Amino acid sequence: MTKEFEETIGTFVRDRRKAGQMTQRELGELAGVGTRFISELERGKPSVRLSVVNKVLAVFGKSLGIVDAPRQDEQR
Repeated sequence: MTKEFEETIGTFVRDRRKAGQMTQRELGELAGVGTRFISELERGKPSVRLSVVNKVLAVFGKSLGIVDAPRQDEQR
């Protein structure tokens, strides 16, 4: 994952959590993950597990998936 992608997910989670007036602990309990994971996700830690990210996103009715992105010829 790129840094930009991780920050987007972290920002989404933080904004939705705050809009729902939840603490990191409360969100972690709803998602079945630890408070530390929520904190690291919101800060954009690069080594988060996607399966666990999806547990958190599921609280908000979302999940990660394959999306089209602009291709660069040199990348494969």
